[in-house]
Amino acid sequence: MEPEQQTPGRRFPQSVYGVGSEPDARFSLANERTFLAWARTGLALLAGGVALEALDLPVERGLRLSAAVLLIALGALAPAVAWWGWSRVERAMRRSDPLPAPVGFGLLVVGVGVAGVLVLVGLLRA
Repeated sequence: MEPEQQTPGRRFPQSVYGVGSEPDARFSLANERTFLAWARTGLALLAGGVALEALDLPVERGLRLSAAVLLIALGALAPAVAWWGWSRVERAMRRSDPLPAPVGFGLLVVGVGVAGVLVLVGLLRA
């Protein structure tokens, strides 16, 4: 039995699958795993932000709320960054272009670092 051939026009998004040629499946799957890792990171940030505010931790209220809002904002932003990164890498692979630089790492690292400092200062002040 022949494997079903998928016509290029039926794959979503067309802005990604409408260009170039099919890359090695291993690389596409690795790109998808990276996308899913970003989605998991977004969920973890959302959960961390909600837990930080929901649990009555001995952290100064204003700093705790600021850290929670920052984590939730990063968690809400992470899926968009994941989609953007996935589509850029997939298009580059389909065109045999060099892979683009990762996006969002700096924002994520700085945001989580700032949230950590807010919680630490809040703990010391409480």
